[in-house]
Amino acid sequence: MRSITHQIAHIILIANRIINTDESERVCREKGQVSNGCWLSRRSVKYYFSLNNPLPLIGHPDVVSAGATKDAMISILPFRVYSSTPRHTHSWTCRECLRLWSQTSRFSTSQQRYSQAGKRAWRERIKIPQERRKVAIASTVVFVAGAGALAFSERARHTYIACERSGRVGITLALCVSDYYRTLKKENDPNYQDLLAACHKRCALRTLEAMEKNGSIFIKLGQHLSSLNYLLPNEWCDTFIPLQDKCPVSSYSSIEEMVKHDTGKRLDDYFSEFERRPIGAASLAQVHVARMKGTGEKVAVKVQHPNLDEWSKLDLALTRFTFRTLKYWFPEYDLTWLSEEMEVSLPRELDFREEARNARRAKKYFSRIPNTPLVIPDVKWAVRRILVMEYIDGHRPDDLEFLDKNGIDRDEVSAALARIFNEMIFGKDAPLHCDPHGGNLAIRLNNRKRKPRNFDIILYDHGLYRDIPIDLRRAYAHLWLAVLQSDEMGMRKYAHAVAGIGDEEFPIFASAITGRDFSVIQSESGVTQARNMEEKRVISEALGAGGLLSQIVHLLSHVPRIILLILKTNDLTRSLDENLHTRQGPARTFLILARYCARTVFEEQIEQINGSLLWPTNFLCYSVALAEYARVAIKLKVYELYLSARRHLGLQAQII
Repeated sequence: MRSITHQIAHIILIANRIINTDESERVCREKGQVSNGCWLSRRSVKYYFSLNNPLPLIGHPDVVSAGATKDAMISILPFRVYSSTPRHTHSWTCRECLRLWSQTSRFSTSQQRYSQAGKRAWRERIKIPQERRKVAIASTVVFVAGAGALAFSERARHTYIACERSGRVGITLALCVSDYYRTLKKENDPNYQDLLAACHKRCALRTLEAMEKNGSIFIKLGQHLSSLNYLLPNEWCDTFIPLQDKCPVSSYSSIEEMVKHDTGKRLDDYFSEFERRPIGAASLAQVHVARMKGTGEKVAVKVQHPNLDEWSKLDLALTRFTFRTLKYWFPEYDLTWLSEEMEVSLPRELDFREEARNARRAKKYFSRIPNTPLVIPDVKWAVRRILVMEYIDGHRPDDLEFLDKNGIDRDEVSAALARIFNEMIFGKDAPLHCDPHGGNLAIRLNNRKRKPRNFDIILYDHGLYRDIPIDLRRAYAHLWLAVLQSDEMGMRKYAHAVAGIGDEEFPIFASAITGRDFSVIQSESGVTQARNMEEKRVISEALGAGGLLSQIVHLLSHVPRIILLILKTNDLTRSLDENLHTRQGPARTFLILARYCARTVFEEQIEQINGSLLWPTNFLCYSVALAEYARVAIKLKVYELYLSARRHLGLQAQII
């Protein structure tokens, strides 16, 4: 029968394979059964005889034929040839052997094969050689090690974290859009304002969590949004305030590696001492105290967070995607200008060489202004991600306990801040610092100066600067003079000159640049009076209702970007002034603003005079301009003396 012939052929093949491989394969091929030998028959017979008995090979005196070999093998084997259990998936097994095995194997059922008795019988009858076991273990170890290396390789790690960051933003965005979409449909509900306020809070908390986890430029974006109280509801601004103090801290080892990569030298080559713990951390960088090697000078070393290079492009793309998605679902809330401004400003802020140039330029500009309290640390050296500056310590400008303890007048601090930033806005060729929040300013006691100006103002972080075109600076001065004089016609004229604002958008623009309700701007006392709780409540309710908010967003989406930065600077300085809780409120700061505006307008009028002042017409124009400037200056001086007298008497400022 074919099955018997097949068995004999395989037995002959296995018996001869050990001695003569070519001969054994020739015999098998002549039988027409296999090409390279069946794994099943080879394994079962070969291993049994190699472990228990000598093979009855052809050519032995007692073996005279293939049939005798077959009979000898079958008589010795304790099992039928085709009933042995193969690992038939390891190599290849001929169809006939596999069929016979599946029909007659003692371990054909899973219950028998995987029972304890079956396992013991398996181990006893078919033993895997020690060499093959070692190979299997080694292969497993190599596979696991390779898989681990792949999982934690740089490329795989980057891909995983990128997906995680993108997914976090996408999920948060989807939840917020869905929440607002459902809430805005309930505008006819009698409790709509409460529902909308709750929606603001929920979405702000979701966004805060995503920003804290992603870190990087999302922290900076949140810090900026927290100051936009003229644009965003209070629920959003108040929720983002903790981001001012929750900035990431990079490890010392990562800083060492970055310094080595960027400069080719170690930290020890530059500094004899270097404090591992930073004294301050911001969204983009952190500051360490160190001592210069050789001189021993104490310096502040500003180092960029090393992971910003890896994630800044992705985070900018995610920010752009977020605001575009919001615009798609809510066209009336177009905030894409925020992401566009970040794409322009962030690369500059990430290059500390640009910051070094800005610091040197600002220091040179203010050095020619007498009696200025502004101090800018000297720059020692800078590369793209490392900046070394003179170390100057100080306290936050809103540290009221420090100010009162050292006899520093809050009103004088407020006035000094107003002079510094108005000089930046209206001064000829002055650079504008566009990020003057509390963390970038410090106050220190200076006993060499007499009271009430016994302090210095230290300005840090010079990464974001802009230059204001002279025509825009002059139009902006005219606009503020009109605001301070409650001249609505003048306000409308110069609002169009500054930002292309029409009559319909003017009330919103006036509120945006002053941070005040338009009814206050139109009043006789104007913006110089302090904001009371009633005004804050009216503005908050108007923003919460959505109408005013959407109008402001639409307005800011098409004004020049430099105007947005000026508004940001004005808003941050206004916030600092309110946090100082001065006795005079905003009256004195607006007084200082008016003086700078009047000076700018006077300089413009003088430049418009062509030819010699001895010419009658030119002399007349000069006299008119000088008289107008003198009138405003005298009025402002008298008012300043009045405020000073009330301040020394301990009285609150009043509007006259």
